[in-house]
Amino acid sequence: MRVYRELLRAPYAARLLGGTLLGRLPNGMGVLAIVLFTRGHGGSYALAGTLAALNGLAVAGQPVLGRLMDRYGQPPVLLVSSVLAAAGFVSFALLGVNAPVPAALAVIVAGFFTPPLEPGLRALWPAVLKEPAQVQAAYAMDAAAQELLFTLGPLLVIASALVSDTAPLYLTALLGIAGSLVVATSGPSRAWKGAPHSGDWAGALRSRGLRVLLAALGFIGLSLGVFNVAMVAYAEEIGHASAAGWLMATNASGALAGGLFYGSRNWSGAPEDRLPYLFAGLTAGYSLLMLTPGLPVMLLLAFGSGVFLAPTLACSFGMVEPLAPRGTVTEAFAWIIAAMTVGVSAGSALAGIVQDHAGTRASLAGAGIGGAVALAVSLAGRIRLLRVVEQTPGA
Repeated sequence: MRVYRELLRAPYAARLLGGTLLGRLPNGMGVLAIVLFTRGHGGSYALAGTLAALNGLAVAGQPVLGRLMDRYGQPPVLLVSSVLAAAGFVSFALLGVNAPVPAALAVIVAGFFTPPLEPGLRALWPAVLKEPAQVQAAYAMDAAAQELLFTLGPLLVIASALVSDTAPLYLTALLGIAGSLVVATSGPSRAWKGAPHSGDWAGALRSRGLRVLLAALGFIGLSLGVFNVAMVAYAEEIGHASAAGWLMATNASGALAGGLFYGSRNWSGAPEDRLPYLFAGLTAGYSLLMLTPGLPVMLLLAFGSGVFLAPTLACSFGMVEPLAPRGTVTEAFAWIIAAMTVGVSAGSALAGIVQDHAGTRASLAGAGIGGAVALAVSLAGRIRLLRVVEQTPGA
């Protein structure tokens, strides 16, 4: 863990990481807060699910904010978007669910204007940390820390709901603004400027290598969406509905452990050479879940299926800056979020359909298939992922 101690001693590193995690807690709170509020006010499960899905899918608009950040800098985009996202959550709390259309618009605004702290931090790391090995360790720590958000976030929702049914929504709004303020007022954030670029309408998507990476990560997102739904179905089948939470937490623990281990090592070779092996590890872990053993063994498999997730994301983050066209690095990182978000949503829907028609094993097969397709995409498009190709004029 020495590498992480040294990393956090770098000027502003702890502040930027802490502020980003604080401001990203709403990512782990928003959906649950919306569902609980909707149900508490007499809304149906169908309405609750629809509003939660709209909020989650709206987060896929992050590339728009990322492009604005590349053009106008970090503070104005972070501060304005955090206020607008908070306004969406507060409006939803005030409007209630009796008028579904205004409620839907409110949660869409809250999701779309989620402050782009995540891509912003990844764009800052190379400026804050001078050693390439430290940057790679920061990406790994960042990927691993995401698992804490989706563990702590729901706990904050449940705890604040004891105060009132609107408290989780107000807390979600407040934390987004607070985290954005911590980051936006820091020296590195105020000093950071995107490199000049041509202003091509395609932005970061001009990069063929980035498009390959996004496609592969979209299928990893699909695997995650399948996992989340299938674990609920598995828990119900074994007669322990609460086991779904333990399985998801165990999976997150595996990702946390894998990410911390990956970041603590100085890996030789280029990240694009490691990525297929990480995809293969994810595929194997997800495929083993199809065995659907008893709960003790399933907990071990859930842990194992998470081990390669954070390393895969960290490795992918390390490829984004070299692949992104000049002046689009924040937008490129935001596209990673969008690809994963869409993948998770598609995987959740797919798992629900397959579960109803073919059962849990067939549903879990989707997680392994998602990993396998990601591996196939990375291998088929490997030449596009090579940085030397992307850095060649006209490539």
